[in-house]
Amino acid sequence: MDIQFSSPKKSLGFFQLVMINVIAVDSIRTLSFSAVYGFSLVFFYLLTALFFFIPTALVSAELGTGWPNRGGIYVWVREAFGKRFSLVVIWLNWIYNVIWYPTIIALIAGTITYFFNPDLASNKLYMCLSTLFLFWLATGVNCLGMRASSLLSTAGALIGTILPMLMIAFLGLMWIFQDKPAQIQINWDHFFPSGSQTDNIAFLTNVFFGLLGLEMAATHAAEMRNPKRDYPRSVFVAAIIILSTIVLGSLAIAIVVPNKDLSLATGVIQAFKIFADAYQIPWLLPLMAAFIILGGISAVGAWIIGPTKGLLVASQDGSLPKSLGRTNKKGVPTRILLIQAVVVSFLCLTFILMPTVNSSYWILSVLTAQLALIVYIALFASALKLHYHKSQVERSFRVPGKKWGIWTVCTLGAVSCFVVILLGFLPPAQVPFQNVALYEVMLIAGMVICCLIPLYLIKKIKDARRNIGN
Repeated sequence: MDIQFSSPKKSLGFFQLVMINVIAVDSIRTLSFSAVYGFSLVFFYLLTALFFFIPTALVSAELGTGWPNRGGIYVWVREAFGKRFSLVVIWLNWIYNVIWYPTIIALIAGTITYFFNPDLASNKLYMCLSTLFLFWLATGVNCLGMRASSLLSTAGALIGTILPMLMIAFLGLMWIFQDKPAQIQINWDHFFPSGSQTDNIAFLTNVFFGLLGLEMAATHAAEMRNPKRDYPRSVFVAAIIILSTIVLGSLAIAIVVPNKDLSLATGVIQAFKIFADAYQIPWLLPLMAAFIILGGISAVGAWIIGPTKGLLVASQDGSLPKSLGRTNKKGVPTRILLIQAVVVSFLCLTFILMPTVNSSYWILSVLTAQLALIVYIALFASALKLHYHKSQVERSFRVPGKKWGIWTVCTLGAVSCFVVILLGFLPPAQVPFQNVALYEVMLIAGMVICCLIPLYLIKKIKDARRNIGN
């Protein structure tokens, strides 16, 4: 049974949905990770598209049109497996985003340094304080309501993400056509991964993570003018834009930035600096830096509110304390946003505690990706179960191929997620850790703690209800 909420204003059309999807997935932050692979990054993205991205798009389109309720993945998992399991999933969906926020804001903070002192991008104290300020600013914008947030997402997708990605891809193509010296070789022999690249196989977790988020727009279904028609169309248009921009943008970085000098946090701006110097266009660097900052802030804005709406639904559904479900006049879950900001503030201390900015950036990134992929395993499992057990529910889109189609799509998606989670436990050569055992313990501990918290909440709620019954 669906929960009834006050009907929000229908403010989102097809174009806005495409832009929200693009800005939620298409992050400049991911380009540096994939650039490490050189020309073989094309192979990795084609593989990821086949085994994960396309299955996610198909499943999200079916579930989003069958259950266009506010709450997105929480509602889908609840319909398939019940409230308890859905609480675990929506909690993980929220917490992996919380862990992700410092990394995307680190990109913004590192880019800002190119206006006055690029060396600060490797200064731990600066990165910590900057991420704190920028995240609290983005939280304040989201408290203004969905209209302000969607306008920010649209502007960020166009100016802050798509435009810089197209620009860096264009400059990379020019570099190749003018036969300038390249840091990688672009030929068939280098299309397939070499044996030496197994040292950085852990970066596949962030290649996958770079294509997460197509289901996020479903959390805004209540604000869509025509979700049955616009949602599946927006998913597939966004998917084409996302794959094209990420692959071309990553290649441009790999072409001009030496692998040994590549910064995971500011690799994009490193490439723009090289292009600006080579083509004698000094205005390019500050302009692109400003656009990247806008894109990063809008990405945070798009994601800050999405997962919190899942927790809002869980609260109003009785799976979490009712007090968490308080909203302001704009319908924004301000209490959840405040708790989220406090948790992110503590996570920002990682930049001070870890040996380097690169190491702290990576440990947060890989933990984020692993938790996210657990959520996506649940997403594919829910899609498979609902295909059979709720087949009577009307969907304007269904995964092609009937029984064979849904089984193929969900199996490919779930198995690929599981394999990539395991690969994340192999520390990459690009970010050397002196103690591999400590690195793996940190990841395991982070995953276990994040998974145990919702189980504890379930037990507490169950005990409270038992006491009330007695």
